[in-house]
Amino acid sequence: MADVIKLMRPGTLSLAALPPLSLYVHLPWCLRKCPYCDFNSHEWQGGKELPAETAREYLAALRADLEAALPLIWGRPVVSIFIGGGTPSLFAPEQIAELISDLRARLPLEPGCEITLEANPGTFERDRFKGFREAGVTRLSIGVQSFDDAKLKALGRVHNADQAKAAIAEAADCFETFNIDLMYALPGQSLDELALELDTALAYAPPHLSVYHLTIEPNTVFATRPPEQLPDPDLASEMLDLITARTGALGMERYEVSAYAKPTHRCAHNLNYWQFGDYLGIGAGAHSKLSFPHRVLRQVRWREPAAYMAKAAEGQAVSNENEVGRRELPFEFMLNALRLREGVPLTQYLERTGLPPSSIAKALEQARAKGLLEADPARLTPTARGFDFLSDLQSLFLDA
Repeated sequence: MADVIKLMRPGTLSLAALPPLSLYVHLPWCLRKCPYCDFNSHEWQGGKELPAETAREYLAALRADLEAALPLIWGRPVVSIFIGGGTPSLFAPEQIAELISDLRARLPLEPGCEITLEANPGTFERDRFKGFREAGVTRLSIGVQSFDDAKLKALGRVHNADQAKAAIAEAADCFETFNIDLMYALPGQSLDELALELDTALAYAPPHLSVYHLTIEPNTVFATRPPEQLPDPDLASEMLDLITARTGALGMERYEVSAYAKPTHRCAHNLNYWQFGDYLGIGAGAHSKLSFPHRVLRQVRWREPAAYMAKAAEGQAVSNENEVGRRELPFEFMLNALRLREGVPLTQYLERTGLPPSSIAKALEQARAKGLLEADPARLTPTARGFDFLSDLQSLFLDA
């Protein structure tokens, strides 16, 4: 764990104020590893719920991890909590209640702190989501991906369409705000099939919809055995246009590259990431980004659950950490902030990197000349073209 006294010493950066702080909690187990998934998740083959002993041991490791990290964030209020995985809904509602109670006992939470839990329909049982709501979860994110049984099978999902619909219906009954995850550009998917998917999802009037293009990531099953009949880029672009039009007609704004929300239902946790806020990550393989007056620190926890639990018990949950170099900060900031349709004020770049405007002046000039960034000198906002060619825009800041 980093030495706090050393982290507070003078450095090359000068941050006027520390950004908002979020907490990410990683629960690493899932029922089956999906062939497209490159997250740190580990198959649990013992049923739809973790044994109480395993859950108890892991919750103890999370407490030890958090307590060891407290000196790095002492006194800073937490604006949001995200419990992700894996499949966090493998944990019973009473175990999630214990986790949230442990967090509240150790951290000052902002009033109205958003607490999101990821849940998969394959772990859904009647009243389970109600139990999570009573445990203190305020927002549910449901990993549906598709309502087509054949597509779900191709994606390696453990649930079917009926389970997905039942899970959404209960989420809508229990939560004021919830999210549905959908994927598009699936093997053999047509525009009409996607339209049916949207009909089904939007019929539940979700306050938030996250939509992801199926991509083939390294070190996944799909990387070694790619699925056939993937839609070409032109069709995938038409699919995205259809999603944006259909959600927009229902009053949902595309406020981020992959996210659509009704007014007041934007995800506070993800917004903090995209605005280059701070986050402490606890749990197996979790990442942290923490700011100090003169530097920005990144940390990674041990990936394997067993190793993580053993190391956390010793107060050594962090496997590696490093300061973000001055030259890396412009790209790291833009990698996040330019995902937002409305962009961010230039002052936010100055405050959260501790760098002067001159550090990105050349890249800004190039981006505006290429028509990728709006001309407003006080704001960093991608144009419609910049939003469509986001990687090209972000890459201009690699050597800023």
